[in-house]
Amino acid sequence: MTQVLLCKNRNSGFIVAVQILIDWNHQSDWEVFNRTGISHLVAISGLHITMIAGMFAAIMAALWRRSFFTKAALPLLLPAQKVAALSGALAALCYVLLAGFGIPAQRTLYMLLTVALALWSGRITSVSHVLCVALAVVLLIDPWALLWPGFWLSFCAVGVILYTSVGRSQAVAVEGKSRIARFLDVLKMAGATQYAVTIGLLPLTTLLFGRVSLIGPLANALAIPLVGLVVTPLTLFASVLPAPLSTWLWRGAHALIGQLAVFLNWLSALPFAVWQAALPQPWTFALALLATLWLLAPRGWPLRWLALAGWLPLLLDNGSRPGAGEMWVTALDVGQGMAVLIETADHRLLYDSGPAYSPASDAGSRVIVPYLRARGITGLDALVVSHNHDDHSGGALSIMNNVKVNTVYSSLPLDHPIVTAAADHRRCNDGQDWQWGGMKFDMLYPDLDHYSVQEAAQEASKKHNPNTDSCTLKITHGAHAILLPGDLETAQERKLVARHAGQLKANVLLAPHHGSGTSSTAAFLAAVDPQIAMFQVGYRNRFRHPQRQVLERYQALGIEALRNDQDGAIMLKFGASIVADTYREQHRRYWYGR
Repeated sequence: MTQVLLCKNRNSGFIVAVQILIDWNHQSDWEVFNRTGISHLVAISGLHITMIAGMFAAIMAALWRRSFFTKAALPLLLPAQKVAALSGALAALCYVLLAGFGIPAQRTLYMLLTVALALWSGRITSVSHVLCVALAVVLLIDPWALLWPGFWLSFCAVGVILYTSVGRSQAVAVEGKSRIARFLDVLKMAGATQYAVTIGLLPLTTLLFGRVSLIGPLANALAIPLVGLVVTPLTLFASVLPAPLSTWLWRGAHALIGQLAVFLNWLSALPFAVWQAALPQPWTFALALLATLWLLAPRGWPLRWLALAGWLPLLLDNGSRPGAGEMWVTALDVGQGMAVLIETADHRLLYDSGPAYSPASDAGSRVIVPYLRARGITGLDALVVSHNHDDHSGGALSIMNNVKVNTVYSSLPLDHPIVTAAADHRRCNDGQDWQWGGMKFDMLYPDLDHYSVQEAAQEASKKHNPNTDSCTLKITHGAHAILLPGDLETAQERKLVARHAGQLKANVLLAPHHGSGTSSTAAFLAAVDPQIAMFQVGYRNRFRHPQRQVLERYQALGIEALRNDQDGAIMLKFGASIVADTYREQHRRYWYGR
Protein backbone atom coordinates (compact mmCIF):
# COMPACT_ATOMS: atom_id res chain seq x y z
CA MET A 1 0.00 0.00 0.00
CA THR A 2 1.37 3.40 -0.95
CA GLN A 3 0.05 6.74 0.19
CA VAL A 4 1.26 9.91 -1.49
CA LEU A 5 0.68 13.45 -0.26
CA LEU A 6 1.43 16.74 -2.00
CA CYS A 7 1.83 19.76 0.21
CA LYS A 8 3.68 23.01 0.77
CA ASN A 9 6.89 22.17 2.56
CA ARG A 10 8.13 24.89 4.90
CA ASN A 11 11.73 23.72 4.52
CA SER A 12 11.78 23.32 0.74
CA GLY A 13 9.53 26.09 -0.56
CA PHE A 14 6.68 24.92 -2.75
CA ILE A 15 8.20 21.49 -3.23
CA VAL A 16 6.57 18.14 -3.59
CA ALA A 17 6.53 16.28 -0.28
CA VAL A 18 6.12 12.59 -0.87
CA GLN A 19 5.19 10.28 1.96
CA ILE A 20 5.44 6.63 1.05
CA LEU A 21 4.03 4.14 3.51
CA ILE A 22 5.09 0.64 2.49
CA ASP A 23 3.52 -2.16 4.47
CA TRP A 24 4.97 -5.21 2.74
CA ASN A 25 8.66 -4.45 3.25
CA HIS A 26 8.46 -1.82 6.00
CA GLN A 27 10.80 0.62 4.27
CA SER A 28 10.58 4.25 5.24
CA ASP A 29 10.09 6.90 2.57
CA TRP A 30 13.65 8.19 2.83
CA GLU A 31 15.00 4.65 2.67
CA VAL A 32 13.23 4.22 -0.66
CA PHE A 33 14.62 7.53 -1.93
CA ASN A 34 18.15 6.66 -0.78
CA ARG A 35 18.05 3.17 -2.27
CA THR A 36 16.89 4.53 -5.61
CA GLY A 37 19.21 7.55 -5.53
CA ILE A 38 16.55 10.25 -5.99
CA SER A 39 16.74 12.01 -2.60
CA HIS A 40 18.00 15.14 -4.34
CA LEU A 41 14.69 15.43 -6.21
CA VAL A 42 12.39 15.12 -3.20
CA ALA A 43 14.32 17.78 -1.30
CA ILE A 44 15.50 21.04 -2.83
CA SER A 45 17.36 20.51 -6.10
CA GLY A 46 19.79 22.71 -8.01
CA LEU A 47 17.92 21.71 -11.15
CA HIS A 48 14.70 23.13 -9.70
CA ILE A 49 16.36 26.41 -8.74
CA THR A 50 17.88 26.83 -12.18
CA MET A 51 14.54 26.05 -13.80
CA ILE A 52 12.69 28.62 -11.67
CA ALA A 53 15.39 31.23 -12.29
CA GLY A 54 15.29 30.57 -16.03
CA MET A 55 11.52 30.77 -16.10
CA PHE A 56 11.42 34.14 -14.35
CA ALA A 57 14.28 35.43 -16.47
CA ALA A 58 12.48 34.45 -19.69
CA ILE A 59 9.18 36.01 -18.57
CA MET A 60 10.84 39.28 -17.53
CA ALA A 61 12.93 39.46 -20.71
CA ALA A 62 9.83 38.97 -22.88
CA LEU A 63 7.87 41.62 -20.97
CA TRP A 64 10.82 44.04 -20.91
CA ARG A 65 11.36 43.77 -24.69
CA ARG A 66 7.69 44.65 -25.15
CA SER A 67 7.96 47.39 -22.50
CA PHE A 68 5.12 45.68 -20.64
CA PHE A 69 2.97 46.49 -23.71
CA THR A 70 3.44 50.24 -23.23
CA LYS A 71 5.32 52.86 -25.27
CA ALA A 72 8.00 53.35 -22.61
CA ALA A 73 10.83 51.83 -24.76
CA LEU A 74 12.37 50.21 -21.70
CA PRO A 75 15.10 48.27 -23.60
CA LEU A 76 16.66 51.62 -24.51
CA LEU A 77 17.03 52.42 -20.82
CA LEU A 78 18.35 49.00 -19.75
CA PRO A 79 19.11 45.96 -21.93
CA ALA A 80 16.66 43.08 -21.60
CA GLN A 81 19.53 40.64 -20.96
CA LYS A 82 20.50 42.47 -17.78
CA VAL A 83 16.90 42.61 -16.59
CA ALA A 84 16.56 38.88 -17.25
CA ALA A 85 19.75 38.12 -15.31
CA LEU A 86 18.64 40.25 -12.36
CA SER A 87 15.15 38.75 -12.32
CA GLY A 88 16.48 35.21 -12.47
CA ALA A 89 18.95 35.87 -9.65
CA LEU A 90 16.27 37.42 -7.42
CA ALA A 91 13.86 34.55 -8.11
CA ALA A 92 16.60 32.06 -7.25
CA LEU A 93 17.38 33.93 -4.02
CA CYS A 94 13.73 33.89 -2.90
CA TYR A 95 13.40 30.21 -3.77
CA VAL A 96 16.58 29.25 -1.90
CA LEU A 97 15.49 31.22 1.17
CA LEU A 98 12.17 29.37 1.14
CA ALA A 99 14.06 26.10 0.76
CA GLY A 100 16.09 26.56 3.94
CA PHE A 101 19.39 27.74 2.40
CA GLY A 102 20.98 24.29 2.23
CA ILE A 103 24.45 23.86 0.80
CA PRO A 104 23.40 22.43 -2.61
CA ALA A 105 20.92 25.30 -2.93
CA GLN A 106 23.62 27.81 -1.95
CA ARG A 107 25.94 26.42 -4.60
CA THR A 108 23.34 26.91 -7.32
CA LEU A 109 22.42 30.39 -6.07
CA TYR A 110 26.01 31.64 -5.97
CA MET A 111 26.70 30.27 -9.44
CA LEU A 112 23.65 32.10 -10.81
CA LEU A 113 24.61 35.30 -8.99
CA THR A 114 28.14 35.09 -10.39
CA VAL A 115 26.83 34.74 -13.94
CA ALA A 116 24.41 37.65 -13.41
CA LEU A 117 27.16 39.83 -11.97
CA ALA A 118 29.47 39.02 -14.88
CA LEU A 119 26.74 39.93 -17.36
CA TRP A 120 26.07 43.25 -15.61
CA SER A 121 29.77 44.11 -15.49
CA GLY A 122 30.38 43.09 -19.11
CA ARG A 123 32.80 40.28 -18.28
CA ILE A 124 33.13 36.88 -19.94
CA THR A 125 32.69 33.93 -17.58
CA SER A 126 33.81 30.32 -17.73
CA VAL A 127 31.85 27.61 -15.98
CA SER A 128 34.86 26.42 -13.97
CA HIS A 129 35.48 29.94 -12.66
CA VAL A 130 31.82 30.28 -11.71
CA LEU A 131 31.97 26.98 -9.77
CA CYS A 132 35.17 28.07 -7.97
CA VAL A 133 33.62 31.40 -6.97
CA ALA A 134 30.56 29.61 -5.56
CA LEU A 135 32.86 27.22 -3.67
CA ALA A 136 34.83 30.11 -2.17
CA VAL A 137 31.69 31.99 -1.09
CA VAL A 138 30.17 28.89 0.58
CA LEU A 139 33.36 28.27 2.57
CA LEU A 140 33.80 31.92 3.53
CA ILE A 141 30.28 32.05 4.94
CA ASP A 142 30.40 28.63 6.61
CA PRO A 143 33.79 26.84 6.84
CA TRP A 144 32.08 23.96 8.65
CA ALA A 145 30.21 23.17 5.44
CA LEU A 146 33.11 20.83 4.73
CA LEU A 147 31.63 18.43 7.28
CA TRP A 148 28.36 17.99 5.37
CA PRO A 149 28.02 15.25 2.73
CA GLY A 150 25.81 17.56 0.68
CA PHE A 151 28.74 19.95 0.20
CA TRP A 152 30.95 17.28 -1.37
CA LEU A 153 28.22 15.64 -3.41
CA SER A 154 26.91 18.93 -4.80
CA PHE A 155 30.22 20.46 -5.85
CA CYS A 156 31.76 17.19 -6.99
CA ALA A 157 28.72 16.34 -9.13
CA VAL A 158 29.05 19.65 -10.98
CA GLY A 159 32.82 19.16 -11.15
CA VAL A 160 32.36 15.73 -12.76
CA ILE A 161 29.95 17.17 -15.32
CA LEU A 162 32.48 19.89 -16.20
CA TYR A 163 35.35 17.39 -16.33
CA THR A 164 33.48 15.17 -18.79
CA SER A 165 31.92 17.90 -20.94
CA VAL A 166 33.92 21.15 -21.10
CA GLY A 167 36.13 21.11 -24.16
CA ARG A 168 34.74 17.76 -25.32
CA SER A 169 31.15 18.46 -26.34
CA GLN A 170 30.70 19.23 -30.00
CA ALA A 171 28.00 21.43 -31.43
CA VAL A 172 25.23 19.31 -32.84
CA ALA A 173 23.63 20.50 -36.05
CA VAL A 174 19.87 20.69 -35.73
CA GLU A 175 19.00 21.97 -39.17
CA GLY A 176 17.39 19.32 -41.32
CA LYS A 177 16.90 16.94 -38.39
CA SER A 178 13.52 15.60 -37.46
CA ARG A 179 12.05 16.06 -34.00
CA ILE A 180 12.72 12.42 -33.21
CA ALA A 181 16.38 12.79 -34.18
CA ARG A 182 16.73 15.93 -32.05
CA PHE A 183 15.03 14.16 -29.15
CA LEU A 184 17.43 11.21 -29.47
CA ASP A 185 20.40 13.61 -29.42
CA VAL A 186 19.13 15.20 -26.22
CA LEU A 187 18.48 11.76 -24.74
CA LYS A 188 22.00 10.63 -25.65
CA MET A 189 23.52 13.71 -24.00
CA ALA A 190 21.42 13.22 -20.85
CA GLY A 191 22.44 9.57 -20.68
CA ALA A 192 26.11 10.47 -21.02
CA THR A 193 25.78 13.02 -18.22
CA GLN A 194 24.01 10.54 -15.95
CA TYR A 195 26.69 7.94 -16.67
CA ALA A 196 29.47 10.40 -15.84
CA VAL A 197 27.87 11.51 -12.57
CA THR A 198 27.12 7.93 -11.48
CA ILE A 199 30.65 6.73 -12.18
CA GLY A 200 32.32 9.92 -10.98
CA LEU A 201 30.61 9.97 -7.59
CA LEU A 202 30.97 6.25 -6.87
CA PRO A 203 34.15 6.53 -4.72
CA LEU A 204 32.78 9.55 -2.85
CA THR A 205 29.39 7.90 -2.25
CA THR A 206 31.13 4.81 -0.90
CA LEU A 207 33.26 6.96 1.40
CA LEU A 208 30.32 8.96 2.75
CA PHE A 209 27.58 6.33 2.96
CA GLY A 210 29.15 2.90 2.52
CA ARG A 211 26.68 2.00 -0.22
CA VAL A 212 25.85 2.81 -3.82
CA SER A 213 22.48 2.68 -5.54
CA LEU A 214 22.88 0.37 -8.54
CA ILE A 215 19.44 1.27 -9.85
CA GLY A 216 19.99 5.02 -9.39
CA PRO A 217 20.62 5.73 -13.10
CA LEU A 218 17.39 4.00 -14.10
CA ALA A 219 15.35 5.68 -11.36
CA ASN A 220 16.79 9.11 -12.17
CA ALA A 221 16.22 8.65 -15.89
CA LEU A 222 12.49 8.64 -15.18
CA ALA A 223 12.29 10.73 -12.01
CA ILE A 224 14.41 13.73 -13.10
CA PRO A 225 12.28 14.75 -16.11
CA LEU A 226 9.01 13.81 -14.41
CA VAL A 227 9.66 15.70 -11.16
CA GLY A 228 11.74 18.53 -12.59
CA LEU A 229 9.81 19.32 -15.75
CA VAL A 230 6.26 18.26 -14.89
CA VAL A 231 5.49 17.78 -11.17
CA THR A 232 7.42 20.77 -9.80
CA PRO A 233 5.94 23.28 -12.30
CA LEU A 234 2.47 21.89 -11.66
CA THR A 235 2.82 22.33 -7.90
CA LEU A 236 4.25 25.83 -8.31
CA PHE A 237 1.40 26.94 -10.54
CA ALA A 238 -1.11 25.27 -8.20
CA SER A 239 0.30 27.31 -5.32
CA VAL A 240 -0.59 30.63 -6.96
CA LEU A 241 -3.66 29.85 -9.05
CA PRO A 242 -7.18 30.06 -7.61
CA ALA A 243 -9.52 27.10 -7.18
CA PRO A 244 -10.65 25.04 -8.99
CA LEU A 245 -7.59 25.37 -11.28
CA SER A 246 -5.21 24.77 -8.39
CA THR A 247 -7.17 21.67 -7.33
CA TRP A 248 -6.89 20.16 -10.80
CA LEU A 249 -3.15 20.83 -10.91
CA TRP A 250 -2.60 19.36 -7.44
CA ARG A 251 -4.51 16.23 -8.40
CA GLY A 252 -2.58 15.87 -11.63
CA ALA A 253 0.74 16.18 -9.81
CA HIS A 254 -0.53 13.79 -7.15
CA ALA A 255 -1.41 11.16 -9.74
CA LEU A 256 2.00 11.40 -11.42
CA ILE A 257 3.91 11.18 -8.16
CA GLY A 258 1.72 8.28 -7.06
CA GLN A 259 2.70 6.26 -10.12
CA LEU A 260 6.34 7.24 -9.67
CA ALA A 261 6.20 6.11 -6.02
CA VAL A 262 4.89 2.68 -7.04
CA PHE A 263 7.70 2.31 -9.57
CA LEU A 264 10.37 3.47 -7.10
CA ASN A 265 9.08 1.12 -4.43
CA TRP A 266 9.33 -1.79 -6.86
CA LEU A 267 12.90 -0.80 -7.80
CA SER A 268 13.90 -0.35 -4.16
CA ALA A 269 12.68 -3.82 -3.25
CA LEU A 270 14.96 -5.50 -5.80
CA PRO A 271 17.69 -7.53 -4.08
CA PHE A 272 20.42 -5.92 -6.19
CA ALA A 273 19.13 -2.36 -5.74
CA VAL A 274 21.99 -1.29 -3.47
CA TRP A 275 25.58 -2.38 -3.22
CA GLN A 276 26.81 -2.34 0.39
CA ALA A 277 30.46 -1.88 1.30
CA ALA A 278 32.59 -1.02 4.27
CA LEU A 279 33.84 2.55 4.42
CA PRO A 280 37.08 2.57 2.40
CA GLN A 281 40.50 3.13 3.82
CA PRO A 282 42.30 6.33 2.71
CA TRP A 283 44.57 4.55 0.24
CA THR A 284 41.77 2.53 -1.37
CA PHE A 285 39.68 5.70 -1.74
CA ALA A 286 42.57 7.64 -3.28
CA LEU A 287 43.29 4.80 -5.71
CA ALA A 288 39.62 4.52 -6.72
CA LEU A 289 39.44 8.30 -7.21
CA LEU A 290 42.44 8.30 -9.54
CA ALA A 291 40.98 5.31 -11.39
CA THR A 292 37.68 7.19 -11.83
CA LEU A 293 39.42 10.23 -13.32
CA TRP A 294 41.32 7.91 -15.64
CA LEU A 295 38.15 6.10 -16.71
CA LEU A 296 36.31 9.37 -17.44
CA ALA A 297 39.27 10.87 -19.31
CA PRO A 298 38.73 11.98 -22.94
CA ARG A 299 38.71 9.49 -25.77
CA GLY A 300 42.19 8.62 -26.85
CA TRP A 301 43.50 8.40 -23.30
CA PRO A 302 45.58 5.20 -23.24
CA LEU A 303 44.17 2.02 -21.71
CA ARG A 304 41.17 3.60 -20.03
CA TRP A 305 39.69 0.16 -19.32
CA LEU A 306 42.62 -0.58 -17.00
CA ALA A 307 41.19 2.01 -14.63
CA LEU A 308 38.67 -0.60 -13.50
CA ALA A 309 41.51 -2.41 -11.73
CA GLY A 310 41.90 0.64 -9.48
CA TRP A 311 38.42 -0.02 -8.08
CA LEU A 312 39.18 -3.57 -7.00
CA PRO A 313 40.65 -2.71 -3.55
CA LEU A 314 37.59 -0.53 -2.87
CA LEU A 315 35.12 -3.19 -4.02
CA LEU A 316 36.82 -6.08 -2.25
CA ASP A 317 37.43 -4.33 1.07
CA ASN A 318 35.42 -6.11 3.78
CA GLY A 319 36.29 -3.62 6.51
CA SER A 320 38.41 -4.05 9.61
CA ARG A 321 38.13 -7.32 11.52
CA PRO A 322 39.66 -8.67 14.75
CA GLY A 323 42.59 -10.94 14.10
CA ALA A 324 42.82 -14.56 15.17
CA GLY A 325 42.84 -14.74 18.96
CA GLU A 326 41.45 -11.21 19.35
CA MET A 327 38.16 -9.87 20.69
CA TRP A 328 36.98 -6.30 20.12
CA VAL A 329 34.47 -4.55 22.37
CA THR A 330 32.87 -1.28 21.27
CA ALA A 331 30.60 0.71 23.59
CA LEU A 332 28.77 2.83 21.03
CA ASP A 333 27.92 6.45 21.76
CA VAL A 334 24.12 6.25 21.59
CA GLY A 335 23.29 8.88 24.20
CA GLN A 336 21.52 7.84 27.40
CA GLY A 337 21.30 4.14 26.70
CA MET A 338 23.31 0.97 26.19
CA ALA A 339 24.71 -0.69 23.06
CA VAL A 340 27.89 -2.77 23.21
CA LEU A 341 29.22 -4.65 20.18
CA ILE A 342 31.34 -7.77 20.79
CA GLU A 343 33.41 -9.04 17.84
CA THR A 344 35.81 -11.81 16.97
CA ALA A 345 37.13 -12.80 13.57
CA ASP A 346 34.02 -14.92 12.89
CA HIS A 347 31.23 -13.81 15.24
CA ARG A 348 29.30 -10.69 16.28
CA LEU A 349 27.09 -10.11 19.35
CA LEU A 350 25.30 -6.88 20.25
CA TYR A 351 24.35 -6.30 23.87
CA ASP A 352 21.37 -3.92 23.96
CA SER A 353 20.22 -1.71 21.12
CA GLY A 354 20.28 1.85 22.46
CA PRO A 355 17.39 4.25 23.11
CA ALA A 356 14.39 5.37 21.10
CA TYR A 357 14.79 9.10 20.43
CA SER A 358 11.31 9.69 18.99
CA PRO A 359 8.53 7.65 17.36
CA ALA A 360 10.38 7.94 14.04
CA SER A 361 13.99 7.76 15.20
CA ASP A 362 16.08 5.48 17.39
CA ALA A 363 19.68 4.49 18.03
CA GLY A 364 19.30 1.44 15.81
CA SER A 365 18.58 3.41 12.65
CA ARG A 366 20.68 6.48 13.50
CA VAL A 367 23.81 4.99 15.08
CA ILE A 368 24.07 1.21 15.20
CA VAL A 369 23.00 0.17 11.69
CA PRO A 370 25.11 2.90 10.02
CA TYR A 371 28.09 1.82 12.15
CA LEU A 372 27.62 -1.85 11.22
CA ARG A 373 27.36 -0.97 7.54
CA ALA A 374 30.43 1.25 7.75
CA ARG A 375 32.35 -1.69 9.19
CA GLY A 376 31.05 -4.05 6.51
CA ILE A 377 29.03 -6.08 9.05
CA THR A 378 25.92 -7.51 7.40
CA GLY A 379 24.68 -9.78 10.19
CA LEU A 380 24.74 -10.47 13.93
CA ASP A 381 25.04 -13.91 15.42
CA ALA A 382 23.17 -12.74 18.50
CA LEU A 383 21.36 -9.73 19.91
CA VAL A 384 20.85 -9.49 23.68
CA VAL A 385 18.08 -7.13 24.82
CA SER A 386 18.67 -6.94 28.55
CA HIS A 387 15.24 -5.67 29.65
CA ASN A 388 12.12 -3.79 28.68
CA HIS A 389 13.23 -0.16 28.89
CA ASP A 390 13.40 2.09 25.82
CA ASP A 391 17.01 3.10 26.43
CA HIS A 392 18.00 -0.56 26.02
CA SER A 393 15.43 -1.98 23.59
CA GLY A 394 14.52 1.14 21.60
CA GLY A 395 16.64 0.37 18.54
CA ALA A 396 16.15 -3.41 18.35
CA LEU A 397 13.42 -3.49 15.73
CA SER A 398 15.33 -1.12 13.44
CA ILE A 399 18.39 -3.35 13.73
CA MET A 400 16.37 -6.50 13.02
CA ASN A 401 14.74 -4.87 9.99
CA ASN A 402 18.09 -3.87 8.46
CA VAL A 403 20.57 -6.51 9.62
CA LYS A 404 20.20 -10.27 9.77
CA VAL A 405 20.04 -11.39 13.43
CA ASN A 406 20.31 -15.12 14.02
CA THR A 407 19.27 -15.30 17.69
CA VAL A 408 17.72 -12.85 20.14
CA TYR A 409 18.22 -13.31 23.89
CA SER A 410 16.01 -11.20 26.15
CA SER A 411 13.99 -10.99 29.34
CA LEU A 412 11.08 -9.34 27.50
CA PRO A 413 7.47 -10.49 27.81
CA LEU A 414 6.66 -13.18 25.27
CA ASP A 415 4.14 -10.96 23.49
CA HIS A 416 6.63 -8.10 23.02
CA PRO A 417 7.08 -6.96 19.37
CA ILE A 418 10.82 -7.70 19.52
CA VAL A 419 10.13 -11.28 20.62
CA THR A 420 7.52 -11.88 17.93
CA ALA A 421 9.79 -10.37 15.24
CA ALA A 422 12.77 -12.56 16.16
CA ALA A 423 13.55 -15.57 13.98
CA ASP A 424 14.92 -17.37 17.03
CA HIS A 425 14.15 -16.02 20.51
CA ARG A 426 15.53 -17.41 23.76
CA ARG A 427 14.85 -16.16 27.25
CA CYS A 428 17.87 -15.18 29.29
CA ASN A 429 18.35 -17.85 31.93
CA ASP A 430 20.87 -18.35 34.70
CA GLY A 431 23.01 -21.30 33.64
CA GLN A 432 22.69 -20.63 29.93
CA ASP A 433 26.08 -20.85 28.21
CA TRP A 434 27.60 -21.29 24.77
CA GLN A 435 30.94 -20.95 23.03
CA TRP A 436 32.11 -19.29 19.82
CA GLY A 437 35.65 -20.27 19.02
CA GLY A 438 37.76 -19.01 21.89
CA MET A 439 34.92 -17.06 23.54
CA LYS A 440 32.74 -18.43 26.33
CA PHE A 441 29.38 -16.85 27.17
CA ASP A 442 27.72 -17.33 30.56
CA MET A 443 24.27 -15.93 31.37
CA LEU A 444 24.23 -15.27 35.11
CA TYR A 445 20.83 -13.63 35.62
CA PRO A 446 17.81 -13.86 35.74
CA ASP A 447 16.67 -17.40 36.52
CA LEU A 448 13.41 -19.02 35.46
CA ASP A 449 11.79 -18.42 38.87
CA HIS A 450 12.19 -14.69 38.32
CA TYR A 451 9.94 -14.83 35.24
CA SER A 452 7.23 -16.54 37.27
CA VAL A 453 7.34 -13.71 39.81
CA GLN A 454 7.30 -11.17 36.98
CA GLU A 455 4.26 -12.71 35.29
CA ALA A 456 2.41 -12.99 38.60
CA ALA A 457 3.00 -9.31 39.28
CA GLN A 458 1.67 -8.41 35.83
CA GLU A 459 -1.45 -10.52 36.32
CA ALA A 460 -2.06 -8.81 39.66
CA SER A 461 -1.54 -5.41 37.97
CA LYS A 462 1.28 -4.64 40.35
CA LYS A 463 3.97 -2.18 39.37
CA HIS A 464 7.05 -3.97 38.10
CA ASN A 465 10.52 -2.51 37.65
CA PRO A 466 12.05 -3.89 34.40
CA ASN A 467 15.54 -3.09 35.71
CA THR A 468 15.26 -6.18 37.91
CA ASP A 469 14.94 -8.34 34.77
CA SER A 470 18.29 -7.30 33.27
CA CYS A 471 20.08 -10.09 31.43
CA THR A 472 23.56 -10.32 32.91
CA LEU A 473 26.14 -11.76 30.54
CA LYS A 474 29.77 -12.62 31.20
CA ILE A 475 32.06 -13.09 28.21
CA THR A 476 35.40 -14.80 28.75
CA HIS A 477 38.13 -14.57 26.14
CA GLY A 478 41.30 -16.37 27.14
CA ALA A 479 42.61 -14.85 30.36
CA HIS A 480 40.32 -11.82 30.15
CA ALA A 481 36.60 -11.28 30.73
CA ILE A 482 33.92 -8.58 30.49
CA LEU A 483 30.73 -8.44 32.57
CA LEU A 484 27.56 -6.85 31.11
CA PRO A 485 24.94 -6.43 33.87
CA GLY A 486 22.42 -4.10 32.19
CA ASP A 487 20.50 -2.02 34.74
CA LEU A 488 20.79 -4.30 37.75
CA GLU A 489 20.10 -2.61 41.06
CA THR A 490 21.26 -3.26 44.62
CA ALA A 491 19.02 -6.27 45.37
CA GLN A 492 19.98 -8.05 42.17
CA GLU A 493 23.67 -7.32 42.71
CA ARG A 494 23.39 -9.02 46.11
CA LYS A 495 21.81 -12.08 44.49
CA LEU A 496 24.62 -12.26 41.97
CA VAL A 497 27.29 -12.00 44.65
CA ALA A 498 25.54 -14.69 46.70
CA ARG A 499 25.08 -17.12 43.78
CA HIS A 500 28.14 -16.44 41.61
CA ALA A 501 30.71 -14.86 43.91
CA GLY A 502 33.59 -16.74 42.32
CA GLN A 503 32.27 -16.31 38.79
CA LEU A 504 31.88 -12.51 38.67
CA LYS A 505 35.54 -11.53 38.40
CA ALA A 506 36.13 -9.62 35.14
CA ASN A 507 38.71 -7.23 33.77
CA VAL A 508 36.07 -4.94 32.26
CA LEU A 509 32.70 -3.98 33.74
CA LEU A 510 29.87 -2.20 32.01
CA ALA A 511 28.75 0.04 34.87
CA PRO A 512 25.31 -1.18 36.07
CA HIS A 513 22.42 1.20 35.43
CA HIS A 514 24.72 3.82 33.83
CA GLY A 515 26.32 4.62 37.19
CA SER A 516 23.07 5.19 39.08
CA GLY A 517 23.08 5.59 42.85
CA THR A 518 20.97 2.41 43.10
CA SER A 519 23.75 0.21 41.70
CA SER A 520 27.52 -0.46 41.83
CA THR A 521 27.56 -1.45 45.48
CA ALA A 522 30.93 -1.92 47.18
CA ALA A 523 30.38 -5.67 47.59
CA PHE A 524 29.53 -6.07 43.91
CA LEU A 525 32.58 -4.11 42.76
CA ALA A 526 34.79 -6.12 45.09
CA ALA A 527 33.44 -9.37 43.62
CA VAL A 528 33.96 -8.21 40.04
CA ASP A 529 37.28 -6.44 40.72
CA PRO A 530 37.48 -4.75 37.31
CA GLN A 531 40.37 -2.74 35.93
CA ILE A 532 38.21 -0.75 33.49
CA ALA A 533 34.61 0.45 33.84
CA MET A 534 32.56 1.73 30.90
CA PHE A 535 29.80 4.26 31.61
CA GLN A 536 27.25 4.49 28.80
CA VAL A 537 25.66 7.84 29.53
CA GLY A 538 24.31 10.74 27.50
CA TYR A 539 25.82 14.21 27.61
CA ARG A 540 24.17 16.22 30.41
CA ASN A 541 21.52 13.53 30.85
CA ARG A 542 18.59 14.41 33.09
CA PHE A 543 19.39 11.57 35.52
CA ARG A 544 22.85 13.04 36.20
CA HIS A 545 24.47 9.67 35.54
CA PRO A 546 27.00 8.68 36.66
CA GLN A 547 26.27 9.83 40.19
CA ARG A 548 29.21 11.57 41.86
CA GLN A 549 29.37 9.21 44.83
CA VAL A 550 29.32 6.19 42.49
CA LEU A 551 32.10 7.60 40.34
CA GLU A 552 34.16 8.31 43.46
CA ARG A 553 33.60 4.69 44.54
CA TYR A 554 35.14 3.45 41.30
CA GLN A 555 38.03 5.92 41.56
CA ALA A 556 38.76 4.90 45.15
CA LEU A 557 39.21 1.31 43.97
CA GLY A 558 41.61 2.39 41.22
CA ILE A 559 39.22 1.46 38.40
CA GLU A 560 39.75 3.38 35.16
CA ALA A 561 36.48 5.05 34.16
CA LEU A 562 35.65 5.58 30.46
CA ARG A 563 32.52 7.55 29.59
CA ASN A 564 30.63 7.96 26.33
CA ASP A 565 29.64 11.53 27.14
CA GLN A 566 33.27 12.60 27.51
CA ASP A 567 35.17 10.11 25.35
CA GLY A 568 32.72 9.22 22.58
CA ALA A 569 32.63 5.58 21.53
CA ILE A 570 34.85 3.33 23.68
CA MET A 571 36.91 0.64 21.95
CA LEU A 572 38.66 -2.20 23.76
CA LYS A 573 40.88 -4.79 22.09
CA PHE A 574 41.35 -8.05 23.97
CA GLY A 575 44.49 -9.99 23.09
CA ALA A 576 47.53 -10.77 25.17
CA SER A 577 46.49 -7.61 27.05
CA ILE A 578 43.57 -5.18 26.95
CA VAL A 579 44.15 -2.00 24.92
CA ALA A 580 41.64 0.79 25.50
CA ASP A 581 41.00 3.62 23.05
CA THR A 582 38.26 6.17 22.48
CA TYR A 583 36.79 7.85 19.42
CA ARG A 584 37.64 11.36 20.59
CA GLU A 585 41.22 10.36 21.23
CA GLN A 586 41.53 8.91 17.73
CA HIS A 587 39.67 11.78 16.05
CA ARG A 588 40.69 14.90 17.91
CA ARG A 589 38.81 18.10 17.08
CA TYR A 590 39.29 21.53 18.54
CA TRP A 591 35.62 21.82 19.50
CA TYR A 592 35.99 18.97 21.98
CA GLY A 593 37.66 21.55 24.24
CA ARG A 594 40.30 19.13 25.53
